Amino acid sequence: MRTRTYTIPPDHTQWAIPVSDATTIFNWDYDGGRESLLKLYEKGKAKQWNASQRIDWSPDVDPSNPLGFPDVFVPIYGSDVWDKLTEKEKGRVRRHLDAWRFSQFLHGEQGALICAAKIVQTVPDLDAKFYAATQVVDEARHVEVYARYLSEKLQLFYPINPHLKTLLDQAITDARWDFTYLAMQVIIEGLALAAFGTIRDLATEPLGRAITAYVMEDEARHVAFGRLALRDYYPHLTQKERDEREEFAVDACYLMRDRFLGEEVWETLGLDTRACVAYVRQSALMREYQKRLFTRIVPTLKDIGLWGPRIQKAFADMGVIDFAKVNIEELIQADEKVAIEFDERRAAMTEVDEQP
Repeated sequence: MRTRTYTIPPDHTQWAIPVSDATTIFNWDYDGGRESLLKLYEKGKAKQWNASQRIDWSPDVDPSNPLGFPDVFVPIYGSDVWDKLTEKEKGRVRRHLDAWRFSQFLHGEQGALICAAKIVQTVPDLDAKFYAATQVVDEARHVEVYARYLSEKLQLFYPINPHLKTLLDQAITDARWDFTYLAMQVIIEGLALAAFGTIRDLATEPLGRAITAYVMEDEARHVAFGRLALRDYYPHLTQKERDEREEFAVDACYLMRDRFLGEEVWETLGLDTRACVAYVRQSALMREYQKRLFTRIVPTLKDIGLWGPRIQKAFADMGVIDFAKVNIEELIQADEKVAIEFDERRAAMTEVDEQP
């Protein structure tokens, strides 16, 4: 018997995407490959992990504040709507907000699973097929992890956000393999890394922090994969082709920025949705959070050569163009280091528990 709740029944939200133009590419040249991608493939194999063993699933989670965030991180904190709520109602808001947040992570990971499988099928280079195959396993593990967290700890699922659904539709239906990379490896994965980082670094509940730390270790490799593949490919495109990809990237960034307004949560809870969205839009904390979402995306787009006037103007308008100076390699190394630190802390706690 199900003990968890879906805000909308899953069979009402499932959708199928017909794909008729994607070309399956075989490559019969098995000799060599790009050293950078082959090294990433080796790392991808070495860094596989078992979610049932690496993560301690035993702690209980407070349903009234699953991640242990201070109330200031609730997007409508300080609004008239928030101030009128009872303590019990505020706890319900926190639970639904975290269920919505983790549901979007879950849906995005399933999208990444499908996109990674598509890359194996459509990318022309064998070294890229090798690495993408390790990412398929990574993404399956991420779907497993987030589904288990939502099922066992929050017992509440939200449907996919319309903005995320739109971008996944585009990533999957476009026949050009590099568009799948651009949408998933650069835009969606890059934004997810920044969103994960807020939970890993600022939440106080250990299970949610551990999950995001370990997922981030994998996702950092995935973004590196997109960078390496597209950095080699985009210089060979015509200016018209690069302009088309820049236009897509700009539209995708605006789409992803606007998916964090939480309309589905406010509607489900029966709150004044219009007032909540208006408050979130003008919230200084939310505006800063939305900017931080582009920490990984901006330097990656610059690195792969999508840095024309249109994309620079969009990032200037968003107030995120200074992220172009970020050293993406240092961020990747930091993500790997933090995951190792989580392992070391858990090992130390286990050693203490086992002492007589």
